[in-house]
Amino acid sequence: MASRESFMSTIFFFLLLFSLGCKCIASELHLHATQTAVLKVDASPQLARQIPDTLFGIFFEEINHAGAGGIWAELVSNRGFEAGGPHTPSNIDPWSIIGDDSSIFVATDRTSCFSRNTVALRMEVLCDNCPAGGVGIYNPGFWGMNIEDGKIYNLVMYVKSPETVELTVSLTSSDGLQNLASTTIPVSGASNWTKLEQKLVAQGTNRTSRLQITTNKKGVVWFDQVSLMPADTYKGHGFRTELISMMLDLKPRFLRFPGGCFVEGEWLRNAFRWRESIGPWEERPGHFGDVWHYWTDDGLGYYEFLQLSEDLGAAPIWVFNNGISHNDEVDTAAIAPFVKDVLDSLEFARGNADSTWGSVRAAMGHPEPFPVKYVAIGNEDCGKKFYRGNYLKFYNAIREAYPDIQMISNCDASSSPLDHPADLYDFHVYTDSKTLFSMKNTFDRSSRNGPKAFVSEYAVWRSDAGRGSLLASLAEAAFLTGLEKNSDVVQMASYAPLFVNNNDQTWNPDAIVFNSWQQYGTPSYWMQTLFGESSGAMFHPVTITSSYSGSLAASAITWQDSENSFLRVKIINFGSDPVSLTISATGLQARVNALGSTATVITSSNVMDENSFSNPNKVVPVKSQLSNAAEQMQVTLAPHSFSSFDLALAQSKLVAEM
Repeated sequence: MASRESFMSTIFFFLLLFSLGCKCIASELHLHATQTAVLKVDASPQLARQIPDTLFGIFFEEINHAGAGGIWAELVSNRGFEAGGPHTPSNIDPWSIIGDDSSIFVATDRTSCFSRNTVALRMEVLCDNCPAGGVGIYNPGFWGMNIEDGKIYNLVMYVKSPETVELTVSLTSSDGLQNLASTTIPVSGASNWTKLEQKLVAQGTNRTSRLQITTNKKGVVWFDQVSLMPADTYKGHGFRTELISMMLDLKPRFLRFPGGCFVEGEWLRNAFRWRESIGPWEERPGHFGDVWHYWTDDGLGYYEFLQLSEDLGAAPIWVFNNGISHNDEVDTAAIAPFVKDVLDSLEFARGNADSTWGSVRAAMGHPEPFPVKYVAIGNEDCGKKFYRGNYLKFYNAIREAYPDIQMISNCDASSSPLDHPADLYDFHVYTDSKTLFSMKNTFDRSSRNGPKAFVSEYAVWRSDAGRGSLLASLAEAAFLTGLEKNSDVVQMASYAPLFVNNNDQTWNPDAIVFNSWQQYGTPSYWMQTLFGESSGAMFHPVTITSSYSGSLAASAITWQDSENSFLRVKIINFGSDPVSLTISATGLQARVNALGSTATVITSSNVMDENSFSNPNKVVPVKSQLSNAAEQMQVTLAPHSFSSFDLALAQSKLVAEM
């Protein structure tokens, strides 16, 4: 038998294990214990402050095929055969042949009738007895064309043939076996180019279709500027309706365009050039965006961006190249032509219809000027050798010609003053979720004098962002509450990037994911929809009292729709514990009415949850009636959640503070 000492040692050991186990269990319970907090809103008029009308908007960059193969509805990729470069013969990707080397030969040459894009495609049919269905060329668009039953597609193409030939134009499945629409177009033999236009009506649906052009006749045919556009674009302006609808749901007050690094280029020769992106689409040369590594025909050009701003009801913010790319710069002594170019761009947008460049805009269908009141002088160029000198040349010239235009510097003035004049300054932040959550107080200490901040690019990225996680959206929401609080010095803010074609995810994450026929919003997109009413609303100070306050962020506004007024309290629980929250509002000018009050919550069972094509609504706002709405009420915040409480305000005025 064991000794008494041995027996007592054994008992002590088990008691120790039991004690440690209890502590571990207690620790686990504590991790998920309900925390308590009090949120006080002071809605008294003397402490209220109006948020700028422009606070929340959107930033569009031609990245991830957001425009070409995205919001711009053109279905043909490389429609002018220019993507292979000006030297011929060249690659015609993604065009391919139907047939084989014994029946057809294609190559580019420089016989186009368009002086600014001289490359055309020469197709030589070699077969006397061509296979059934003929031989020819096809274009799969941007990872497949979405062709839908009953819809109309407008075909335009330029053709030249020395002999009369019949061309069959079809919309088919990717393997050519399913015929969705087909028409035969005669081409008269002539030495001149002919513009052909045809409406194709789909007799079936296929999400990965292609456009094909075939013939059975031996001979030579030239093609150029082959376009296929859906007839049902947004307002008839060429934009993909369902993607524009998602932009509208953000209630954007401004549109920053067209980049981003797209504006700079790796090299200046590949930077965006506004004047090459206007006028008839057939005459736009297009260019290779060497930062994001794809060709764009610039069908979505400067004019279209201005039109999009108008369609969205958003103020246009024109970001222009200031003579600086990622790898080369123009000396300030030689910047004058760039300055003249930008002044011309502003005349195109704002000039009268009888002005030199205003008349070009009018000829494109918009006789009234576009209200461009903001320009950004470059993108992320502060610190470059010639930035300050170039900036001042642009600033002085624009100030003299257009005194009302607000100019945005690339240099950050959030913690120290600028050494040059500016109306606003750019602030960009891409970081991890914990850092961005902590940055909700970033502008608390910024000077209240001098230029205002334009937070034109913000997002959580890398490991904890996933492909758009709940975690990322919570940190971003907390950051935005800080921008609301500091909206006396922060005038604008926009998430970036806005769009990504799922087939070309160069940058991750993004707010809206799409392919040829589907789209969904990431949690970051849905988070932004809960800030849509903030622009122009009244901001009210809040205080949080809790031992858990380091995991909470909040803001409060009053806003109005067409019929009612609301107190909106937004609160982010960044932690893993639920929170029993008491909301107390004082100083309101009307009583809270439970009827019409709602709660909207974004959360999920896993903080890294994402949306997808297969489950687009996994992490989305869930709205419910708030039956206990009152000037003081109790709510429970789920772990890792973003809650927005809209308290309907009765029309009767309060006599005294509650």
